[in-house]
Amino acid sequence: MKSKFLLWMSLATSLLTLSPSYAQEEQESAEVYLEEYTDKFQENFFEALKQKGIQNYDRAIDLLLKCKQLDPSNSVVDYELAKAYSLDKQYVQAQEYAVKALNAEPTDFWYLDNLLHVLEKEGSPLEAVKQDIPFANQKLQQNLALGYFKMRKYTDALKVLEGLGSSKFTEELASKINDSLQLKKEERTISATMDKKVETDDPTAQYRSQIEELFSASNYGQALTVSKEALDSYPLQPYFYYAYGTALNNTSNPNKAIEVLESGLDYLLDDDQLANKMYNELSKAYNSIGNTSKANEYLNKIKPGL
Repeated sequence: MKSKFLLWMSLATSLLTLSPSYAQEEQESAEVYLEEYTDKFQENFFEALKQKGIQNYDRAIDLLLKCKQLDPSNSVVDYELAKAYSLDKQYVQAQEYAVKALNAEPTDFWYLDNLLHVLEKEGSPLEAVKQDIPFANQKLQQNLALGYFKMRKYTDALKVLEGLGSSKFTEELASKINDSLQLKKEERTISATMDKKVETDDPTAQYRSQIEELFSASNYGQALTVSKEALDSYPLQPYFYYAYGTALNNTSNPNKAIEVLESGLDYLLDDDQLANKMYNELSKAYNSIGNTSKANEYLNKIKPGL
């Protein structure tokens, strides 16, 4: 029996802030259709994703290699193998499969994004694989600029844009990069100024320091009380949603943790490290209630290298 299924890979929020037409184009390209595959292929593939989600990377790799035997040219399998090998810190193999996936689909943003993150973990520049990929492809160049922007490598992104010529895409992305560089400069100035102030001037900082000390001591019962008090006092602070959700997770209340953490996601702005922590806690909470599908969904949202 054969069947059809759809694998969705969502775009990063930062990419959606570009022009609507480009964002729509990227969203469509992020939909990968896997059609008319045998039940055996699907069984191995989804079990591999499950094993990767619970950090059983060796098992995930074995299952994906079985998928590779069933369909040697499937770029989605290459992409997932690259991710699994990378998570298992086998970066040579990860690079090999990331390159294969990108060669199969040179215009796919997520394949290139995956390769960039593998190279970053290896400590290797893109030049190390430049001859192995269709580097001259115009769409790949646009994706490269976007990838560097997403990784906050603004100088590298601008260099790529210089070679692309003038267009609506290059003008919009260059503007966003320059805005980000200016914001970084302002943040450094503000941070230097704030560092001179005594921490007691900021009650949110006092709460945060107290909560982190309680977490370090694994005193989640007390952390539950303090984080709830902090959240009640400062309901716009995403850190306190994370703190309260974490305390709930560690005091056997995963359902309430899910409610709190998912509410807190609405208040996140540009804090990928905190987002990763919240996604990790959500994954734990969903695993606790037996919803492995949602657990893996949040686990896959975690951005590596932070």
